[in-house]
Amino acid sequence: MSRRPTDPPRVVVATRVFTPEPVAAAFRQEALVRALEKAGCEVSVLTTRPPRGTVGKDRVHGVSRFPVKRDHQQQVRGYVSYMSFDVPLALRLLLRRRPDVIVAEPPPTTGIVATVLGVLRRVPTVFYAADIWSDASESVDSVPRAVVAGVRLMETTTWRRAAKVLTISTGVDDRVAALIGRRSSLTMVGNGIDTDTFTVDGPAPEEAGPYFVYGGTVSEWQGADIFVEAFARLRAERPEARLLFFSEGSGKEDLAAMVERQGIEGIEFRGRLAPAEMSRMLRGAVAGLSSITPGLGYEFALPTKIYAATASGTPVVHAGEGAAFERIRDGGLGWASEYDPEQVADAMRAALDGEDRPPTEHLREWTLEHASLQGAAARAAAAVMEAAGC
Repeated sequence: MSRRPTDPPRVVVATRVFTPEPVAAAFRQEALVRALEKAGCEVSVLTTRPPRGTVGKDRVHGVSRFPVKRDHQQQVRGYVSYMSFDVPLALRLLLRRRPDVIVAEPPPTTGIVATVLGVLRRVPTVFYAADIWSDASESVDSVPRAVVAGVRLMETTTWRRAAKVLTISTGVDDRVAALIGRRSSLTMVGNGIDTDTFTVDGPAPEEAGPYFVYGGTVSEWQGADIFVEAFARLRAERPEARLLFFSEGSGKEDLAAMVERQGIEGIEFRGRLAPAEMSRMLRGAVAGLSSITPGLGYEFALPTKIYAATASGTPVVHAGEGAAFERIRDGGLGWASEYDPEQVADAMRAALDGEDRPPTEHLREWTLEHASLQGAAARAAAAVMEAAGC
């Protein structure tokens, strides 16, 4: 049944994570849905049940949840988990009323499902390219070449067939263009943080001694172990300092084992926090921490954890070359360091001493101007509506 001109555009968003699950992709998709609703669209979200212990309710309409296989860290991670979402997703897309456009979030398996169902039902698709999954797979030595090739094929097929490919940075946009050729469907919408939730307003936590915060995913391409190595050097002369990880991801347990094995004091591994609580922890921190492992082809990445810190008025210590290094340096957002434990320790020491610390007001204003999730979502919503023929 086709849509009458007077009917609101019907949009289906397919995403394995959605708020209140506290991960960047969930925030990004919620912001998109809110922007689409504001524009008058009728939006349905096909997603998963949130992990155990998640606090919060849906803040948008039309959210449909289905059980999914999660790992012991309560993440939807790995191909079995992806399939536990993607196989039911195919039926959910097939049986529901025909939409005007389907928006899909990674992984590439979800993109392929959305693409196939889009072809079958003659519905345009939009893919949110927040990361290059095939590059990430290629950077991990344990991933077989056949798997990398399969991921690359799924990813590039999805991009080529999509009416719009939404990219979150110039670096991601350029990389997608390098893989499929520059085309009009590539739309750089940017990325950011929810500046209504991550804010300078409110109290800081009561934590003993100065502390650094690493919040978010720990995996091979982030290389967060550089901060453990640097902190071990720093702790010898600054025993009052602490390093707090609020993290999840494939490398978290290895990192915790490394700390225990080396007997490093002052490092704590805690669970993920709700966004407002994460902002509170950042407000009281000496600095937020961000890193990108060099040489794995991910130098174009701009971790959302940077914006979470600056929106909360807290500067960032970043380790690693590339786009994030340049953004910290050029924006005056903290201390940009090469991926070297001695240099990172020096940057953390400078943060403890308040050396060249950017003012809270500058960090907040920069974030509002350059990294507002609401602004990125508005641009993404406009592209989705264009794909729907609105």
